[in-house]
Order: sequence, then C-alpha cells, then structure tokens
Amino acid sequence: MMIPSSETILIVDDSPDNLLVLSETLKPFYKIKVANNGTKALNMIGSGDIPDLILLDIMMPDISGYDVCKKLKSDPFTRNIPIIFVTALSDYANEEEGLNLGAVDYITKPINSAIVLARVRTQFSLLHYQHDLEQKLQERTEEIVLTRMEVIRQLGRAAEFKDNETGTHILRMSSYAKLIAQKIGLDNARVELIYLSAPMHDVGKIGTPDAILKKPGKLTPEEFEIVRLHPIQGADIIGNHHSPLLQMARIVSLTHHERFDGSGYPYGLKKYDIPLVGRIIAIADVFDALTSSRPYKEAWSLDAAVTYLIEQKGKHFDGELVDAFLSCMDQIKQIMAQFSDEV
Repeated sequence: MMIPSSETILIVDDSPDNLLVLSETLKPFYKIKVANNGTKALNMIGSGDIPDLILLDIMMPDISGYDVCKKLKSDPFTRNIPIIFVTALSDYANEEEGLNLGAVDYITKPINSAIVLARVRTQFSLLHYQHDLEQKLQERTEEIVLTRMEVIRQLGRAAEFKDNETGTHILRMSSYAKLIAQKIGLDNARVELIYLSAPMHDVGKIGTPDAILKKPGKLTPEEFEIVRLHPIQGADIIGNHHSPLLQMARIVSLTHHERFDGSGYPYGLKKYDIPLVGRIIAIADVFDALTSSRPYKEAWSLDAAVTYLIEQKGKHFDGELVDAFLSCMDQIKQIMAQFSDEV
C-alpha cells in the first residue's frame, strides 16, 4: 500500500463525479481535502486549513473559480498557494484569464487522470525546488551578514590596537550604546544596528600616525588637527553602501565626536543636527574612556565619570540621553564587570 506524502491538496468542484475522479487519482500520493463550492473552500482556508495546492473548478454556482482565485491572491497569507484550474472552459481566452489571475496551470475537462497526476507532480517539484532555493538564499544571506559583522568587529579592533585601547573597549562601549538605545524606546532592529555599528566609531584612526596616537604627552595643535581627521577617514574607509549596517557605521564614524553645543568636530554640528546614533555613541565612548586605564592615564572612578556626564549635559552631550544612560546604573555596572580589562 502506497503511503501518501505530507502535501495536502484541496479539490474544489461542484460536480460529485469530478470530485470522486480527482480524489481517487491523487489520494494514493497526497492528502486530499474536498469542497463542493467556492464558499466552502474559502471558509476552510479562512479557518486555517491551508492546503499546499488547490485544484479549482471555474464554473460553480455560488462563486466562480476566478473569484475564489482573486480572493486568495489578494491575501498575503494565501497568495502563494499554487492554483491549478480544472475546467470545461477550453478556449485560449479562458486559459489566459486564469493564468493572469495567478494560476500556475490550466487543465481542461474531461479529466485525464494521468495528465492531472503529472501536472500536480510537476507543481510540487517546482515548489520543492523553490523552497530549496529560498533556504539556500536565506543561508547565504545570513552568512553574508555574519561575515559583514565580523569584518566590522575586526576593523574596530584594528583601530583600537593602534590607539593603545583594549579589545574589551568595543564590547563595553557597544553595550552602553545598546543600553541607551533600548532605554529611549528604539525598535529592536535599530537597537541592533547601533550595537553592531558602534565598534566602527574609531576605524579612521587606522590612518592616524602611530607617533601621534601613542604620544604619552599633550598633543600639539598641529597634531590634534591630524587626529581630528579620523572621523572623515573612517567614513572613507567604510564607504557608501546600500547595507543599513554599513550606512549606520559610516554615520557613527562621522559624528561620534560632534558635541551638543556645536563645539565638536569634524563639522561642528549642533544639537539635533547631530544624528541620534552619533549622540548616543558620544556618551558611550567617552564614559568608557573615562572609566578605563590607558598608558597615559588612570581610570576615573565611576562616581567621577557620572559627575562629568552630568556636568556636560547640554554641552558635550544630549542631556536626555545622559539621563537615560544613568538610569541604567545596575546594567552599566554589570557591563563593566563582564568586560573588565583585568585578566
């Protein structure tokens, strides 16, 4: 005895004889459901009983097969169900109309069991092939996204190695940025973009001479002017892309040194002319720099860093974002402990 496959076919026809012939032809190979008019078919599907393929008569008394097809194709939950018209209407105009409505095939009556079975098998073969392609595309897309994320992380780390910073810096400051984004109510997609693009904030320092980055003393005005180029250099390194992640990373690089009062660089943007992500990263980056040890400075205490952020509300930082960040003190302490520089 042949075991039917897992695919389900809904047969819709007002003729009991046609329902019987089609059911007997297909049930050794597939799971079969039947409806003797269009309304019943739509009710079955509307209740969640969605088939993998539909064999649909056109000439029915309550609602035509054409109208059933139109309704199914207008609903995003059912538009992808393959529909094969099975009908006595055999001229080219009828066939063309059916295909234009979105049907995948057109079988004319009287019913030939061998032809019906062959056409159905062809459609399921195409469906399986399409699903395989979609799965491979999904896997490939995920691979590309993961690769892009890893490139961003590694470029971020490369910039930090040049600047005497540790790999944990990008983990902490990215987490701080994510914390702020979540606190102010950004949607999950935007929160994730900010979190993933944050490591690219200082990628432009790859182009800054080591003698300046690693200088233990105060920079000369000329040296500082060179350092001030790194946001633009970072944007050049990242480039212009359609990828939302790389677009966000470019904005992060360009704007994380802008200040709320307009005294920042490279463009001297002021207040809300600074993109939101730039205002967020400014807080996360400075806070971590203050609370981290460097060869040229000791780490500030948590209280001292908090005091600085508060003092700089409306000056260096967007005050509302500072308040949002400091309201998450328990999470801030957890991030500091989780990604500590101490071995």
